[in-house]
Amino acid sequence: MPDQDPSDLDALVQRMDPDRWLSSRLITDAAARADVVALYAYDYELARAPKVASNALMGEIRLTWWREVLDEVFERRPVRHHPAAQALAEAVRRHGLPRAPLEAMIDARYRELSPEPMNLADALEWAGDTGGAAAVLAARILDPAADPAKAASGGRAWSIGRLMGTAGMTGEGARGALDQALAGARGLSPAAFPAVAHATLARVRAKGERPSELAARGRLLWAVLTGRV
Repeated sequence: MPDQDPSDLDALVQRMDPDRWLSSRLITDAAARADVVALYAYDYELARAPKVASNALMGEIRLTWWREVLDEVFERRPVRHHPAAQALAEAVRRHGLPRAPLEAMIDARYRELSPEPMNLADALEWAGDTGGAAAVLAARILDPAADPAKAASGGRAWSIGRLMGTAGMTGEGARGALDQALAGARGLSPAAFPAVAHATLARVRAKGERPSELAARGRLLWAVLTGRV
């Protein structure tokens, strides 16, 4: 197989973030879909930083690099030549995206550099600052009038489900938080719904399962038809 084109962010997200890539297929406008994919590629790069770093200091350096990208984007300076950075800059420019959620996504990854496991409260905050923040931004791209609180709940639910399935976050507290987050996403506008459609996979992910693409597509279609995750 030939090497993956590093500029092909859609293929990157399809491979590394299949849940959200599938939900992005629900976006009919190609330009908006590309901007949402740029957000997910940015989130992937942040998530990758703590994992590939040989120590906490190197992880901090990688995350600082992305904070400097945000400086360039929001100070309207030339943005360094990285596919995700360039695409993110275009998405911010086209939609007037705020810096705070993008900054929160970076801050959340700093927590992963600590050797201490997160308690439930920290984990829920992390979920809000990763999947939740990304969903708020995606919803804004798709429908500027969408309720950011509902979008944040949907994105947080997806992140909570993944934590439960991969990091051993179990118990009544985690299950209750997942239920609450899913309920909080109800009523998000149809135009913005692709920003949280992947949350319909949260309960499956919470069990440590990964549905087939066909099964995932079926769940996403049902979520769209019912308007509920």
